[in-house]
Amino acid sequence: MRKLMLFFVALLTLVAATPAANAKRSIMELPPFERAVLIIKKFETLHQLKHRPYYGYGHRILPGERFPQHRPLTESEADALLRKDLKKFCAMYSKYGKDSILLGTLAYNIGPGAVNKSSVLKKLKSGNRDIFKSYTSHCRYKGKFHKQLHQRRIMEFMVLFQK
Repeated sequence: MRKLMLFFVALLTLVAATPAANAKRSIMELPPFERAVLIIKKFETLHQLKHRPYYGYGHRILPGERFPQHRPLTESEADALLRKDLKKFCAMYSKYGKDSILLGTLAYNIGPGAVNKSSVLKKLKSGNRDIFKSYTSHCRYKGKFHKQLHQRRIMEFMVLFQK
């Protein structure tokens, strides 16, 4: 019951903070990829220069990548970078069909290496779709439980997981 309440509170917060709310639309009316983009933007926020090596909406600057040193990315630049990264991660898991967006969203946050070793992927590979507990267990930061990460995982699961 508590998880359900957290989901509805998080969903209302997300819907109220999006342009879709102005049009009185539900986040569930959007395509799954757009839902994932909104969730990532809500939880990552726009990183500033002081947050390096992270840039935009949580993009980790890779060796050889060049970004402006004197200014943060604009919202549209950060949005484009987020979409490019998320498409790349979703493509990595495309063989999982409707679960590729959920796995790509998780990879965006914890990295594809961690996803590839996760019990979530192992369960999906074996055909077991009972992944709620495994998915929401990815909520630790520096080894400690992080409440906001847990809320993020619940929201991602409820909005992106398709039965």
